[in-house]
Parts: sequence; structure tokens; C-alpha cells
Amino acid sequence: MSNPYARHNQNTKANFDHVYDLPDPRGYFAALGSLDYLAPEHGRRVFSALLNSMDTEDEESPKVLDLCCSYGVNAALLRYDLTLEDLYTRYASEELADLSTDELVAADREFYVSHLKRTPPRVVGVDVAANAVSYALRTGLLDAGAAENLEDAEPSESLLRAAKGARIITVTGGVGYIWERTFEHALSCATQEDGSTPWVAALPVRFVDYEPLAVTFARWGLVTEKLSLRTFPQRRFADAAEKEHALRELSARGLKPTGKEDAGWYHADLYLSRPAEQVERIPVDELLGASGILDY
Repeated sequence: MSNPYARHNQNTKANFDHVYDLPDPRGYFAALGSLDYLAPEHGRRVFSALLNSMDTEDEESPKVLDLCCSYGVNAALLRYDLTLEDLYTRYASEELADLSTDELVAADREFYVSHLKRTPPRVVGVDVAANAVSYALRTGLLDAGAAENLEDAEPSESLLRAAKGARIITVTGGVGYIWERTFEHALSCATQEDGSTPWVAALPVRFVDYEPLAVTFARWGLVTEKLSLRTFPQRRFADAAEKEHALRELSARGLKPTGKEDAGWYHADLYLSRPAEQVERIPVDELLGASGILDY
């Protein structure tokens, strides 16, 4: 997702705005892959485990509302038997290099259908990048999608209908660009008719202050936990200025970079927000630690 309303000073952070809203994702994967961007792969593992832990026996296919959905990357990894490395390899291939966007869309529709999981979740995506959302819809990666800025505007009626009843709201690389208003709108879209509220799972970089979002989620009856078992390498720093900026931000928050940012990588935390009774029954460390999903 592009960065129209970042709360942090981004002058020292690599700018990828030029690849967030292209007609297709080849430039996106080339740019992010050059820095070993891994956030969607962590999302694939963690979000899939969270969906598997839910009581969804009464649902043929649980619904996910993915914020900052970009070209449907998280959807591709949740709905299909693919890894992020598979996508990097595909979009860097010579076979696809000279295709027009329309030809790539046709090839991608065939490719993804051949890898569809037996019982994939339904994924509704939201992003300000209209071209990216359009690509994800044309290829079938998203079941529904909206090119909307939920920081600045109310959700459309079509988004309200599409997102209603989502079991979980997900975001990998977006927190720091989206904040309370986006999540308020997302929760208002996804809350079910009986008033039950979806879970929220996010992977923000470590120096992002998540407390304002935790306060927001508390108003919806959700308790927020931070996974203590590990952090998640997000991507390599583009240059020394990025690293120095991250180290300053971490120092300001009293966080040590040892073995993480001082080794040249942004690291992210996992935050999970759920109703209090579910948190009391099984804390996030136990929920994910017992599954073995973190052992990689």
C-alpha cells in the first residue's frame, strides 16, 4: 500500500510508491524481492494457523478482510498452495517478462486455479491502490475488493456488504500507514449480524507504537496480546540511513536491536486481538506455540 498518511517520519525509509499501483505486480515483486521482503510469508503461516484454530465448522469457507491488500499477495498465499518464494520466482521468470498486463492476467488466472486449496478462505481486500486491487480481482485472487482510503472516508456500501461477517482482519506491512480510523471502519464492516467481532492480526515493525490501536480494539471488546516467543524479519534495510533511523526509533522506545535490526533487518511483532474469553482460554503464545507454526 502507498503511504499517504504515515504517522512516522518516512524521509529515511526506502520509498516504494512507484511499484504499489502498477497495472500488474511484476515491478512490485522485483523491488521488494531485492530486499528480501518476507512479511507476506509470515502472514501465510500465522494467519493460516489462526484460521485453523477457529471454530469454523459451521462455515464452508471463513472470510478474511485483508487491509493494505496490494496485488492480493496475502490472498494468494492464504487461498493457494504457494509460498512467497514461489511468487518471487514466478514474477521474475523470463516466461512472463514480455507479456502484456492482459496476457499476464490470463496466465495468472490459469496458474492460480491449478494451485487452489481444497477449502480456501474467502478474502476481501482493501487498498488505496486502484490498479493493484483491480489486478487482484481480475485474476481471482480476491473474492471481493475495494480501492478505498478508510483513513479519510467512510466505507462504501459495496465494501460493507462484502466484508460483513469476516472472521479475521489481517494486515502485514500496513500498520504505520493505516491507523485507528481504518481499523474502526474495518471492524464496522466485518462485525457480524449477531454483534460478534472479528479477530485482528497484524505484523507491524517493532518500533511502531501499537497502543493506540489496542485502545481502539478494546472499545470493540477485543483484548490485544503481543506474541512473546519471537519476532519476524520483515526485510533488509535498503541502506545505512534506514538502519540508523530504525535504531533511533527503537532506542526511543527502549527496545534493543541485538540480533535483529543491528543485523541489518527490520523486524516485526505479531499482535493478535480477540474477545476476552478466548484470550483467557488460550493465550497467543500457547495458541501459536503449540501448533509448531513458529518453528521456522
